[in-house]
Formats: sequence, C-alpha cells, structure tokens
Amino acid sequence: MENYTIIHRPDPISAELKKKIEAQLKQDPNFKEDDEDPHTVIVVGGDGTFIYAVHKFMGRLNHVRFYGIHTGTLGFYTDYRDCDLEEFMAALVNGQGEEVIYPLLQVRIGDQEYFGINEIRIENAARTQVMDVCINGEKFETFRGTGMCVCTQLGSTAYNRSLGGAVIDEGLDFIELTEISGIHHSKYRSLDAPLILKSGTDLIFKSESFQGALLGVDSDVYNIDEAKEIHVNIWRHCAVHMLRGRKVSYYERLKSLF
Repeated sequence: MENYTIIHRPDPISAELKKKIEAQLKQDPNFKEDDEDPHTVIVVGGDGTFIYAVHKFMGRLNHVRFYGIHTGTLGFYTDYRDCDLEEFMAALVNGQGEEVIYPLLQVRIGDQEYFGINEIRIENAARTQVMDVCINGEKFETFRGTGMCVCTQLGSTAYNRSLGGAVIDEGLDFIELTEISGIHHSKYRSLDAPLILKSGTDLIFKSESFQGALLGVDSDVYNIDEAKEIHVNIWRHCAVHMLRGRKVSYYERLKSLF
C-alpha cells in the first residue's frame, strides 16, 4: 500500500489537476490518501510549491519521496507539465522512474537549526554588514556589504543567479558562496566573485553585530539580531528524495526558463 498526499498551488489550474489525480488514485486499491504519514508527496504547481512541500515534511524527509507535475513552464523540480498528466500518472501507478537525492543546507545559530533546499541568505538592508568569513575553520576574508548567499546546486539557478553567481551543472556535488552587494575600494576588498566549494565544506560567518540583519532560508526569514556566529554546511543526516519519471536534459530546462 502506497500512502500519498497531494500539495498543490492555490490556483484554478493546479486545483483542477489535483482533483483529477485524486479521482484516479482513489480507484486504485494500491494507493491510500494519508496527509500525516505519506510515502509519496505529489506536488502540483511550480518550483515554489515544491520547496513549500519539502519544508512541510522537513521532519520526515528520510521517509518520503516527492513527485511533481508543473502547472506552467518546465521546472527544475519536475519532469512533467499539466499537459503530461496521463504519462505522469502511468509512471506513478506503475512504479516507474528513478529516485534521486538532493542535499539540504543546515544553518546553526546557537541551539537553533534551520534547513534549506535552495539557499540561505544573510542580508542586512539597514546598514553595512561586516562579517568574517571562515572556511573549514580558517579565516578567508572580512566582508562588508549587504550580505552573503550560500546555495546548493539546485539553488544555483535561483537567487544566486540573480546575484551574478554561477549556474552549477546538474550532478555536481558543490555549494556556492556569492556576495550580496559587497563594498570594495582601496581600503578594503573581499573576493568579489562567486566561490564554488566542495559539499563537505563548513562555513562560519562571524560578526560583532548582526543587528538589523535577517536570515533567509529559502522563502522563510528569521531575525538574527542576537547572533555572533552563523554556521552553514550540508546536512549530513538527511536529504530530499525526489522521483524522476523521465529524463529531461538539464540544458533544456535552462533554455526553457532563461
């Protein structure tokens, strides 16, 4: 028995598609709807809906897999569009497809933990944020500016790309560090270029004051006024399990979106 739940974007097209999927699965004795303890989370919408679904089931990521259909242009988290419903359902019902695993970023501030699939951001729009950037325990630089973005391979096409960061090819096990509006002149200067790092890298951002700064974790935002150190690394105990129903070229996705 395959327990499932459906997460959909609140728009008419996605809602109608959800009804069609539900109607078909309710006729299949091998599937049972379970919103609390699903094995498969079916995501109907866009990449933002997918990220929302991951955060909704963050405490059970090692026990669920995500399978998505996009109601719009082709996304990075889905292989099917709404016009591919029949093929999407056939792959789901017949147990076809390949399970792929994507890492999560872990952020630690004191005893608080946060997790992101796309990126984490330290941003201060109130004043210039000064912070030391440490890589694997070694001070790399002192940064001055609005903030820093750390992204996964999946997140490299999101906010990171808007900052001028590099797009990381699918399958590469990297994270990326990109400045947000760094200040550079003759007195002080940071790297002023995206830095691609191995996934096992541990980052620490230290400051005498993060007053006015915010921590962005995907679409969530947290106050970090009292922080002194922010630790960022790949979460080694859990990851996102995604079902890929068919092969879609990564470059086709890039071309369709950008």
